[in-house]
Amino acid sequence: MTAVTLSVSSAATRAAMPGDIRAVAFDLDDTLWDVGPVIVRAERCLQEWLGEHCPRIVERVSIEEMRAARERLALSEPHNAHDFTYLRITALAAQARECGYGEEVAERAFQVFFAARNELRPYPDVQPALERLRARYALASLSNGNADLELIGLAPLFSVSLSARQIGAAKPHPRCFGQLARDLSLDPRSILYVGDDPFHDIEGARAAGLRTAWMNRGGAPWPAGLRPADLEVADCLRLAELLALDGASCQT
Repeated sequence: MTAVTLSVSSAATRAAMPGDIRAVAFDLDDTLWDVGPVIVRAERCLQEWLGEHCPRIVERVSIEEMRAARERLALSEPHNAHDFTYLRITALAAQARECGYGEEVAERAFQVFFAARNELRPYPDVQPALERLRARYALASLSNGNADLELIGLAPLFSVSLSARQIGAAKPHPRCFGQLARDLSLDPRSILYVGDDPFHDIEGARAAGLRTAWMNRGGAPWPAGLRPADLEVADCLRLAELLALDGASCQT
């Protein structure tokens, strides 16, 4: 693998990450926090609420069947496949109707899920690293998911926050990264995009002209045949260290 790794020297960092980076943009789920357990708990909260208020839905439809219904809806409405909020509410509205409830139940149920979905704790490196990075760069987020940085408590650290639902397309579509650059009022080459997914995050950002950093918290191998990211880091603090090192070397 030829990407810059954790033991990178200042010269190698400068070669991979020139000093014209003016903004650092982040994916959210699985980059700034572990989203799997969060979704599991949120879906349990949803089931508990449905069990109390709409028990026939819980009796007839399992969590797995709800997930399958959303997948079928995404396939039947590809123009809405990027919008996880729409998929959840619309699929649940159909299930409510089939079980003899009003469709308005779906919106109320989704609010229960959404509140629990945003009750999460970022990785411990995230907040101190963002505070450090914010002193030098504009910070942004671009996510395919529907996390709410206001509810999570990180919104004040970001000057731009975008989601697939807002944009009308999901990563790796170039529209996502183009909107990010426009909202930051920057040339794409001045933006470093940080994400955990080699295809949706890294390849998508690179194709749109952004610099890239792979957040590889688990030490996974890079996919064979795919050009590596400009940087590879195991956490946000290491990213902040590398960018600070680059800044210092560029000033000498």
